[in-house]
Amino acid sequence: MRSLVLNPPTFAFVVVTRAALAAGIGLLVSEKLPAARRRAIGAALVAVGAVTTVPAAISVMRGLRRSRSLSPQAVNRDERLIGATRFPRKGDDDMD
Repeated sequence: MRSLVLNPPTFAFVVVTRAALAAGIGLLVSEKLPAARRRAIGAALVAVGAVTTVPAAISVMRGLRRSRSLSPQAVNRDERLIGATRFPRKGDDDMD
């Protein structure tokens, strides 16, 4: 399974981009508003969603790359620390 690492602002940007595109398409196919208003608002939302798709896709690709770099295989070990004694810290006794 692949994991994706996105910070909250990037995640929000991707979600809002997809929502604008979906809302625009929904307005274009619905018949709840007058035709002229519906077409204007729907076309604007579709345009915003389509234009912001490229930066959103780039952000997702960066997140995929970042998640690969955080994978367990990428962790380096310091051979000097193998067998080292870990001294107890304050609060270690409280863990049950």
